[in-house]
Amino acid sequence: MPSIQQWELRAEFARRLSHLYGREVPAYTTLVDVSQAVNETVLSSMGAHAERLGSIARVTAERHGAIRVGTPREMAQVARIFAAMGMYPVGFYDLRDAAASSVPVVSTAFRPIAPEELARNPFRVFTSLLVSSDRRFFSADLQQRLETFLARRTLFPPELLTLADQAERHHGLDVADAQRFLKLATAAFTLSAEPVDRTWYAELEQVSSVAADIGGVTSTHINHLTPRVLDIDDLYRRMDARGIEMIAAIQGPPCWHGPDLLLRQTSFRALAEPRRFREPDGSVSTGTLRVRFGEVEARGIAVTARGRQVYERLAAEIEHRVATAGAGAPTGAAQRNEIAAAVWSQQVPTSEYGLALHDLAYFTFRVNPHKRPDGRVPDRSLSELIDHSWIVPEPIVYEDFLPKSAAGIFQSNLTGDGHKDTTQTSAAIDVAWMEAVVERTLHDPYALYDDIRRDSLIQVGRDLGVSGPIAIPSTPQGVIR
Repeated sequence: MPSIQQWELRAEFARRLSHLYGREVPAYTTLVDVSQAVNETVLSSMGAHAERLGSIARVTAERHGAIRVGTPREMAQVARIFAAMGMYPVGFYDLRDAAASSVPVVSTAFRPIAPEELARNPFRVFTSLLVSSDRRFFSADLQQRLETFLARRTLFPPELLTLADQAERHHGLDVADAQRFLKLATAAFTLSAEPVDRTWYAELEQVSSVAADIGGVTSTHINHLTPRVLDIDDLYRRMDARGIEMIAAIQGPPCWHGPDLLLRQTSFRALAEPRRFREPDGSVSTGTLRVRFGEVEARGIAVTARGRQVYERLAAEIEHRVATAGAGAPTGAAQRNEIAAAVWSQQVPTSEYGLALHDLAYFTFRVNPHKRPDGRVPDRSLSELIDHSWIVPEPIVYEDFLPKSAAGIFQSNLTGDGHKDTTQTSAAIDVAWMEAVVERTLHDPYALYDDIRRDSLIQVGRDLGVSGPIAIPSTPQGVIR
């Protein structure tokens, strides 16, 4: 067995990136400090319940990163680097239509997929690929020039890719190779000091700030690195009190009195970072760019496919109510959350038991130690087992992302809306296309959560002596009260 295992490479890479990003974007260090202070407060007030969705050690160490690349070749190389660390592509996110502004990218997230690996270190990287063939954003001429520019650059040195393949093949590296791999991988995502071609960058920025950040430079970099917090509303208030400008709203589900579901995200606004520019006359000047920001997230319980349908339907209803309420004046973030919380309280179960009974969220299950068999074989229905307290549900944390929330974060930090020609036809890109790019299967998040739940139910069945599979409830679609 290699001296350094894949999860150790992953944990050390996350630590090095955090240190790097803290040097490059000092406000990130403030964000981490405030997150940890909030987590300590929650742990102090809630005790063990604060760790229901992960131990405080996991939450404190947890990060997700975000990077952007320009070509399928670069995306395939990224997949090899993350595979070295036991991180696999999960989910497909098309942000091109998820935001009103111009965000011409499709994405996947590289992360561990096994529960024990997530427990060791859940580092994940949301990775976006520029779609230069989409005529809504890029003319044929601009596409040709952009792809020519991107083809000339090398983001990842051959030595790094060779070590990555070796780590994937052998499930780790020896100490010397591990140190070399980590050094090269970290350097690949370090912000370059090379001057930016001002004219070229500005041309792409007219299309999209995201396009310019990807295709207007000769390197890539960490776009943001995200700590996890247990109370994102408290963090928002504390950051604001420190004079750090936050985006207008927290993305995702509302703050309400029921269980935390899915993912809530916010960020401080992209900061003006000093960069060097090459002018048309060949001279080099100093200016600033606003492309990197500090995101923070609060993770909740993973929802089932049915739960996601309910979430999307309620999101549409909330938008309608907000628009109606704001007919005479703009609706502020506080009023918007109040409307959203009311909608959720009316239509979503306010307990974990209710979510499990209606098959709206994912749980593992264990036999209730206080329930003693009395000779009667328990019913094989999951609903009956839960309702009669034979088994106890334990929530499965949501490990993935919401496209509208991701696009909302991107959009809130753009320098402008860019340009999107809606009269043009979009480039047809889907899961199969992305799988061909990364040369790997894109794991379906629902299938991963289903497998975790199924495995726990198999064990519960054995513990209870139930013959045959325990049936997942099949309840009517519609409003859940």
